[in-house]
Amino acid sequence: MNASEDKLAPEVRSILASARERSDGGGTVDVDARPFPEAVRATEDAGRIPVVAEVKPTSPTTDGERADDPVDLATAMEGGGASALSVLTEPEHFGGSVENLRRVREAVDVPVLRKDFVVREAQLDAVEADLLLLIARFLDEPGTDSLATLYEAARERGFQPLVEVHTREELERALDVGAKIIGVNNRDLGQLVVDLGTFERLAPDVPNDVTLLAESGISEVADVRRMREAGADALLIGTAIMDGDVRANTERLTGVDAQRGNRASETATDTETETQ
Repeated sequence: MNASEDKLAPEVRSILASARERSDGGGTVDVDARPFPEAVRATEDAGRIPVVAEVKPTSPTTDGERADDPVDLATAMEGGGASALSVLTEPEHFGGSVENLRRVREAVDVPVLRKDFVVREAQLDAVEADLLLLIARFLDEPGTDSLATLYEAARERGFQPLVEVHTREELERALDVGAKIIGVNNRDLGQLVVDLGTFERLAPDVPNDVTLLAESGISEVADVRRMREAGADALLIGTAIMDGDVRANTERLTGVDAQRGNRASETATDTETETQ
């Protein structure tokens, strides 16, 4: 175990070990992706908050398991106004599968994100999806491919890579590879602690031409407003939607009246203040 991995929570180390051992895909997929930034803009034009609603049967950070048909959950989320859907394909710790994603994508019209722990290029080819999650923290490490390698390989297949970051160093790596869709995870994968201030600290350093998502810890209307005011273009929400009536929960969280902050002007203001 390397020093970086030693800092991860035991649950996350177990997930990462499983990801390294998995061998997904047979051939190379060719994706005709539904554009995610356009879906975000269309939602905003309709006067609603762009939300990526997550079909998540279970996870190491939640209690219990949701046994509903993933397609039923997904169509309810889409009906509730979700701009896109996130489908877990990690089988051992999240109860997901590539078949769930395949069925969901066939049943809905919005973009679908494959949420998994992808660490090698061959694992890209497990299933077609519109967006593909690449977690910066788990790449450029022993036993994994580099972020740059996976980012370019994903783009060559037609995926829209969503690069997930938690620290300023990870954000810089995402920008260095040219990421145009970035998610800031408010959950520290070291201790699994959630801090919405993580997004607020990193958002001003993200250029306005990047579609920026706030991930984790968003459960209340107040959280939606806070993340939007900090500059989130969209919000990835799992547990708060899965816990109860998923359509009603999606409608409630996409219907919040919350203005999006201007990241570029905030950065410029900070720079001017520092030079005065």
